[in-house]
Amino acid sequence: MLRRIRIILFVFLAIFSCLLTRLCYIQTVGGGLLSKEASAQRVNNVRIESVRGDFLDKNGIKFTGRTQKITAVLKPALLRDQSQVINQLCAILGLEPEKTMEEIQRKNTPILVEIDQETKALITSMNIDGVSFVNSLSRYNTDTKAKHLLGYLNKVDNVGINGLEKLFEKTLNYGKEDSIAVITDGSNDLLTGLGYRIIKEDDKKNSKLDIKLTLDYHIQDIIEKALDSRNLTGAIVVENVKTGDIVGICSKPDFDPNDIEKYLSNNKRPLFNRAVAQYNIGSVFKLVDLAAIFEQQPDYNMVFSCPGYIQIADTEFKCSSYETGGHGTVDINTALAKSCNAYFINMSLDLGADPILNMCKKFGLGENTTLTKQGIGEARGIIPAKADLQNPGDIANMSIGQGQIMATPVQIADMVATIANGGIKNNVNLLDSVVNSSGNKVRDLRETSQERVISKASADRIMALMEGVISEGTGKKANMDGYGGAGGKTGSAETGQYIDGEKIIQAWFAGYFPAGSPKYSVAIFIEDGRSGGEAAAPIFAEIGSEIMKLGL
Repeated sequence: MLRRIRIILFVFLAIFSCLLTRLCYIQTVGGGLLSKEASAQRVNNVRIESVRGDFLDKNGIKFTGRTQKITAVLKPALLRDQSQVINQLCAILGLEPEKTMEEIQRKNTPILVEIDQETKALITSMNIDGVSFVNSLSRYNTDTKAKHLLGYLNKVDNVGINGLEKLFEKTLNYGKEDSIAVITDGSNDLLTGLGYRIIKEDDKKNSKLDIKLTLDYHIQDIIEKALDSRNLTGAIVVENVKTGDIVGICSKPDFDPNDIEKYLSNNKRPLFNRAVAQYNIGSVFKLVDLAAIFEQQPDYNMVFSCPGYIQIADTEFKCSSYETGGHGTVDINTALAKSCNAYFINMSLDLGADPILNMCKKFGLGENTTLTKQGIGEARGIIPAKADLQNPGDIANMSIGQGQIMATPVQIADMVATIANGGIKNNVNLLDSVVNSSGNKVRDLRETSQERVISKASADRIMALMEGVISEGTGKKANMDGYGGAGGKTGSAETGQYIDGEKIIQAWFAGYFPAGSPKYSVAIFIEDGRSGGEAAAPIFAEIGSEIMKLGL
C-alpha cells in the first residue's frame, strides 16, 4: 500500500514539474511569441515606421534620424458618434471631413497623421479620448546633409530605391517594425484593457547595423551652406590629403527625400549628383601639364613672350590677356599664376602628347575611382585617345583643358590631393565600415591602397606655383593667409553650348590648405559660373577658413 502511494506521489510530482516548467517557459521565453501569435488572429496593424540602421559620419554623428517626428493617432472606435469633434480634428489636421467620417464609421484601424509640436499642443488642449500621439524620429527632412549620396526610400514600403539606401538595403533594413494595433474580439469589438496599443518588435531578434562614412558632418554642413547661401548650381568635394577619405561631398540644388515626385521633371535637375558627373575643366588641366614636364625636366623654366594669343595653323588660341595685348614676358611662375594659354600650349607642343596622356592616367583621369568599387555610381571622365591627337591644334586644345577633356569634381579633388601629398595617390573612399549599435566594426568597407605617381620634387614645384596663383594670380580671392595660406588653380571651361546666345562657361577652383602642411584638397565646380577666379575662388576661401577656424 505504501509503495502504491509513493508511485502515485511520484507521478503527481512529475506531472506537476512538467506543468511548472511549461508555465515558466510561457512566462519567460515563449510568452512574447505566443502573445503575438494569439493577437494576430484578431489584430489589425498599422505601421508607424520600419526601423532602419543609420548613416554615421566618421565620428559617429548621425546623418539620418536626427529630427523628432510626431504622429497623431485617431482611434475610430473611440471617435464614432462624435461628429463635431471629428470635424474639428479634420479642420486642424487638414483632412477631408466626409472621407474621414466614412472611414471612422466603417473600420477600427487607426488613422495616422504626421503633425508638428504646435498642432499637438492644440489637440492635447481639447482633451479628446480618441486621439493619442506617438513620438519617433524622422529619417529625412529638408535639412538632411549629403542627400545625393544617401539616396531615398520608397514611400510605400520604406525600401531603399536610390543611393546608399538602395546599396545597403539588406544591411540597414533589419526587420524591426513598430506598429499600432487595434485588438478586437470575434464580434469586432475592442477588447477591454487592450484595444489600441503600440507593438514594438524585439530589438534582439535582429541586431541594428549602421553604415559609417568617411564624411565629417561639420565639414559637410560648411560646404552645403556655402552653395545654399549663394543659391548656386554646382558641386564641392573635400578630400583628406593624407588618407584619400572624402570628408565632404555635395551637389546643389538638392531635394526633399520625403517628396521625390515633385522633382522628377524639374529642369534644374536637383536629383542629379553633380559631384560625380563629368564636366569640361579648362585651365585646371594645366596642373597635369606641369606634372608631365617636371617629371621629364625637373628644372624646366622656359621664358616666353606672350602677345595674348598663339597661332596654330589656321586657329588662334587666345589668352585672357588678348584684349590688353598679352601677358608679356612670362616664366613658369607667372605663366601659371596668370593662366597663360600661349605659354602652356607652346610648352605642351615641345613636350608632345604621350607624356601628358600618361600623366592623365597616373592621376586617374578618364578612369573610375575606387568609389565604383564601393558601389557608388560615377562618371569616368573623358581623356582623348592618342589617335585623336593627330595635329598640333589637338595637342594645344588638350593642354589648356578644352575640347574632349572632362573630369568629375571627385577626380579633380583627388588629383590636387595627390600633388599636396607629395606625389602619392591614395585610393578614394566614401565608405568606412558597417558598425553595430555599440559602434564596433562588423565589416570593413574601405579600399585601401596608395602609390607614388610623381616625384616629391615635382609635387613640391607644382605646389609652389599653385601658391603663387593665390598670392599674385587669378586665384587672389581664394586667399587664406589668416589661416595658414593655400595653393590652388582656377579654371573657366568653355562647353560649346549656349543659352540665349551666351556661351556656357563652367567655373572651377581646385586647391589645398594649409600651405605649409596640406590637410585637405577642395574641388569647387559652379555650373555656368563663367569665371573660376570670381565664382569659385571666394567659396574656397570661405570653406577653408571655416574648417581651420573650427580645428577640423
